[in-house]
Amino acid sequence: MWTYPLALAAISAAVALLERLVPARPSQPALRQGLWSDVAYLVFNGHFLGVGLALLAAWTLDPLLGARFDLHLASGWPLWLQAVVATVLLDFAQWTIHNLLHRVPWLWEFHKVHHSVRDGEMDWIVSFRFHWVEVVVYKTLQYLPLALMGFAGEALMFHAVFGTLVGHLNHANLDWGHGWWRYVLNSPRMHLWHHDADAVHARNFGIIFSAWDWLFGTAHLPDHPPRRIGFVGQEAMPSDFFRRSLWPLLRISPGDPR
Repeated sequence: MWTYPLALAAISAAVALLERLVPARPSQPALRQGLWSDVAYLVFNGHFLGVGLALLAAWTLDPLLGARFDLHLASGWPLWLQAVVATVLLDFAQWTIHNLLHRVPWLWEFHKVHHSVRDGEMDWIVSFRFHWVEVVVYKTLQYLPLALMGFAGEALMFHAVFGTLVGHLNHANLDWGHGWWRYVLNSPRMHLWHHDADAVHARNFGIIFSAWDWLFGTAHLPDHPPRRIGFVGQEAMPSDFFRRSLWPLLRISPGDPR
């Protein structure tokens, strides 16, 4: 029960320390404007929403789908193999869903909350700045392959912890992403370009692995940072956690999917 919260706390503390020791943008303050709103996202998305959705699925979908699709293809595999396959499979699913969030107009309205990160705000904690509807979309679309594969809980925990670590690093105030491994793993340098406010079309959809973007032609990694981050029209979005959680539901327009 406490494995993921403890891992989240340890990862957060370690990445926050790295940001202080070797920051990519030394002038960016640690106690910046909007920090407490991002703490609310961290607590809600990291500790309550995901757990609540998992429990809801266990109570409702597992009995229904378990009777119909009792394949459990991975249940007899060694635990290390389950962890590797689960990480790769789920990350590709997340890469695909992330594409949809940018290409489907009504989904983009919710994903705008994550892209509301402004210059001077990009740090580890914004990796949890997601609208709750987006989290529901991710969990729902990932549920069926998980139910079919039947991965052990320990394998899924490995994916959750490793994904959290990479997600923290991707958004951190760090200048990482050099060398050959940029073709395999996502990085702060690569993900910063995903938040490019001037991009006509979004790129770098990878969550853990950048390899999907290089493979499918959506990678973009110049040797300099973008001119600015955010999205066109973000001035109209509320700045606090509670109003952002309601705002897209009260105002959903065709938007500008990128």
